[in-house]
Amino acid sequence: MKLQGTMIINDLGHLEIGGCDTVELAKDYGTPLYVIDEELFRQNCRDYYQAFTETYGAEVIYASKTLSNLAICAIVNQEGLGLDVVSGGELFTAAKAKFPMDRVYFHGNNKSVEELKMALDYKVGRIMVDNLYELGLLNAIAAEAGQKAKIMLRLSPGVEAHTHEYIKTGQIDSKFGLTLENGMALSAVKRCLELDNIELKGFHCHIGSQIFELQSYAHAAEVMMSFVRSVHQEAGYLAQELNLGGGLGIYYFRDDQPRPVKEYADIMMVALKEKAREFGLPVPKVIVEPGRSISGPSGTTLYTIGAIKDIPGIRKYVSVDGGMGDNPRPALYQSRYEACLANRITEEDAETVSIAGKCCESGDMLIWDVELPEVQAGDILAVSSTGAYNYSMSMNYNRLPRPAMVLAANNKAELIIRREDYADLIRNDVLPERLDSSVVNLAK
Repeated sequence: MKLQGTMIINDLGHLEIGGCDTVELAKDYGTPLYVIDEELFRQNCRDYYQAFTETYGAEVIYASKTLSNLAICAIVNQEGLGLDVVSGGELFTAAKAKFPMDRVYFHGNNKSVEELKMALDYKVGRIMVDNLYELGLLNAIAAEAGQKAKIMLRLSPGVEAHTHEYIKTGQIDSKFGLTLENGMALSAVKRCLELDNIELKGFHCHIGSQIFELQSYAHAAEVMMSFVRSVHQEAGYLAQELNLGGGLGIYYFRDDQPRPVKEYADIMMVALKEKAREFGLPVPKVIVEPGRSISGPSGTTLYTIGAIKDIPGIRKYVSVDGGMGDNPRPALYQSRYEACLANRITEEDAETVSIAGKCCESGDMLIWDVELPEVQAGDILAVSSTGAYNYSMSMNYNRLPRPAMVLAANNKAELIIRREDYADLIRNDVLPERLDSSVVNLAK
């Protein structure tokens, strides 16, 4: 497993994160356990701030869908980034963390009336309007509230990034955004300019996630600037802001080759500026919204190994006390991860095993064919790069409680999400009196 951030091997031959022995963390907090390397998370924020904000005056907003809780929102705020939310729940979390609402951007392709009212009540910085239905709905809600909603239109630029089909978002055939090619986007702009309670600030696009090929971003910037020019010529409107999304790829497995944030910023911004110069237009304020590339590398999940089943000549299954409930990505996207035995990290690899989760599904496999020392029940397995989309996509399938999360920094671990218990699983259940199991009905 590739060591990242503050990971080191200590004198006991154990994996350390943020100065904390992961074997001790497993004892103290139980497993499965999400561990966030605070220093790495903050450094990733700073890399973006330096590459985009300090160098180009762009705004960086963290995509909280990748990992959202009160502590993470607080760190993002301290590092000077804005926040991208996609639901009332994420917006509520930001508000409870006292995140400045003028730096919050509200996304989503089907925001409810309640969510739009909430966004206006909280006075979020921008509402990213995805479709004409939402545009009309928001205008009516804003009129009723006596407000003028500041919006950006989400567009589908027709740029297909090289990534998994389920995380492509910029192609024409997508549930997200208004397409450029068929005139939908231009019609939406004209409609915005007719509405009394809508203030159009600019345009947004997002071409996908886990992208390594940086020319996709340059192409998206050029396409969007071409649209800015078309709108200016045909509707007399000049966009002030341009949000070019996020999606930069991270290291999960040995085939992955992440690109530096600075290189990403330079390629995108140079392409944008060249197009603006070519068209004789001012460069809009640029916004980017990284998520995975900030939170992903900073997360590690710890598991305790239990049952081991060796099928001679076929495969050796090693089961852990978590699985698709805390990390559904392998089942959803065939995502690949690396792992090590945190309590025996200095020992040489001795066998090839496959890591199975405990859910009652044949597809609950975390890692196929990983090289490890000879595995024993009770070993602590550490899976790296689990900070993005793992906790945020976790679930209670098989009525499994979701894991705890700790923030590791400066030789200290702090609990930032409590482990669910069985009482949490039935907290919202309602048992009608007629079904009370204490009353036995023997009537036939």
